[in-house]
Amino acid sequence: MQKIALIAAIAENNAIGFENKLIYWLPNDLKRFKGLTTGHTIIMGSNTFRSLPKGALPNRRNIVLSRKHNEFPGAETFHSLEEALANCNNEEVVYIIGGETLYRAAMPMADILCLTEVKDTPEKADAFFPEFSRRDWEIIEEEKFGKDEKHEYEYSFVTYARRKN
Repeated sequence: MQKIALIAAIAENNAIGFENKLIYWLPNDLKRFKGLTTGHTIIMGSNTFRSLPKGALPNRRNIVLSRKHNEFPGAETFHSLEEALANCNNEEVVYIIGGETLYRAAMPMADILCLTEVKDTPEKADAFFPEFSRRDWEIIEEEKFGKDEKHEYEYSFVTYARRKN
């Protein structure tokens, strides 16, 4: 059965971006993102695609949600999340990688949240991960990290699974 995973780095106030850029540059988060999504389908909004420095991410099936076709080299385009998911393998994990509008649309159907929770609240943010009730999710994996020469903030890799009712 297809699983839907939302993957993001979020601040304590759920901030994820500012002016179509990630707020945090965390090399370990980028490695985790690559490790989790490589070999899988990733779905993103058009602004997220445009924010990628080199366009479509290699070794992944890139899907962009947009009404415009042929604007996103190396990616397939669908008009809606439902249409995109219907064109994905029913046996795979599909990663939703942003932005805010897509996260909000996908949250009700998400099975997994792969979050990097950053111990910080940025001064400027204009994109936010949706609020979610921790009662509806259980932590299935958590790893905490301190500051170091490459990471300005403390952060945790936290994987949540939706609780079964």
